[in-house]
Amino acid sequence: MRIALIGYGKMGHEIESIALQRGHEIAQIFDHTNISQLNEQGLSSIDVAIEFSTPETAFDNVMTCLKANKVVVCGTTGWLEKLEEAKNYANTHGGALFYASNFSLGVNVFFKINRVLAHYMNGVSGYKPFISETHHTQKKDAPSGTAITLAKIIQEEIDGIDGWSLFPQLQPGKISIEAIREGSVPGTHTITYNSDEDEIILTHRAKSRKGFALGAIIAAEFSHGKKGFLTMDSLLKLD
Repeated sequence: MRIALIGYGKMGHEIESIALQRGHEIAQIFDHTNISQLNEQGLSSIDVAIEFSTPETAFDNVMTCLKANKVVVCGTTGWLEKLEEAKNYANTHGGALFYASNFSLGVNVFFKINRVLAHYMNGVSGYKPFISETHHTQKKDAPSGTAITLAKIIQEEIDGIDGWSLFPQLQPGKISIEAIREGSVPGTHTITYNSDEDEIILTHRAKSRKGFALGAIIAAEFSHGKKGFLTMDSLLKLD
């Protein structure tokens, strides 16, 4: 495939490396130096755009790709309030948008394990869920999109939970999420169910950005030639 990279930070470089290893071509690179060239003409020669930019720019970048009739794979988090609009546009205008809060194949299995655990915990009294996530200091949104996804899954399975709050702010009926920023940590997410007697801990720890980048390329390969809104559940046949 001929791929356009939108955002060329550490993730963009990792995606480029894996794309080339898998026989694809990086036909265009858009970052802050040339983002004005991200338009229908600039995208004319590409098959798939892979978007890892910033929460402030992601929605506009995604919509530009969709309006240019290009498949777009987006992994930028922190703009979920506009995701539904982009999703609806893809579904109603024959476009293709693949979105994931985390492209790691392991994390998406982790999401499923989280749902199963939450389902069983709904029938057990005395346990309080808590989410902690740790990322590198350059990550701009907090909590992470992955942590929010984990919280939403728990909310769907456990009665009496309605949303999340960012630790140390505590709100009744909401899951507390602690967001830690330190060093160059690629991403660690921990779900804890704590009671007076014991605790259950479920953790996913990324070792590098390679797993995220590989997942994004696999998503691009999966999306090529498809229409509508696509997810990791569709790709991994987990739904």
